[in-house]
Amino acid sequence: MAKLVFGMNLSLDGYVDHEHQAFAPDAALFRHWIEQVRGLTGSVYGRGMYEVMRYWDEDHPDWTSDLREFAAAWRRQPKWVVSRSLKSVGPNATLVADDTAIRRLKDELTGEISVSGPDLARSLTHLGLIDEYRLYFHPVVLGGGKPFFAGPRPPLRLMASDRIGADVIRLTYVPA
Repeated sequence: MAKLVFGMNLSLDGYVDHEHQAFAPDAALFRHWIEQVRGLTGSVYGRGMYEVMRYWDEDHPDWTSDLREFAAAWRRQPKWVVSRSLKSVGPNATLVADDTAIRRLKDELTGEISVSGPDLARSLTHLGLIDEYRLYFHPVVLGGGKPFFAGPRPPLRLMASDRIGADVIRLTYVPA
């Protein structure tokens, strides 16, 4: 059985915003994300996060070797996109219409599957499918935006805390 993990960068006040410059990773955090993606069985995306991540589908001439390495790891892994509005998805991705397909993936696969997108995570949390939450806190306060927990906060138990890079603290929780 696979483990579903919802983990994202967020502000100290609990918001995610991948367009905000404050979430740009330093070298250590970016290296962490490369290794994280490299070790995944695959990733499940909501439509919005998948569209953000499609950036990695094509090489850009100004990329550094680390950016190319991340893109290669991201392209290699299978991706499942939960969306009713998308008609097609990119390479190595499968479009799924609902959350029941995610339950099947969890039952049939082994390893770690990343869940990306607060709205998708809310739905999977409601179904009891998220096994672990990883909150990567950056030293910024946004004051609004998309909250990490898009719905009711589940009861959680702290499992670990660690510093990654110069400014990020990762808190790891499991459902209580």
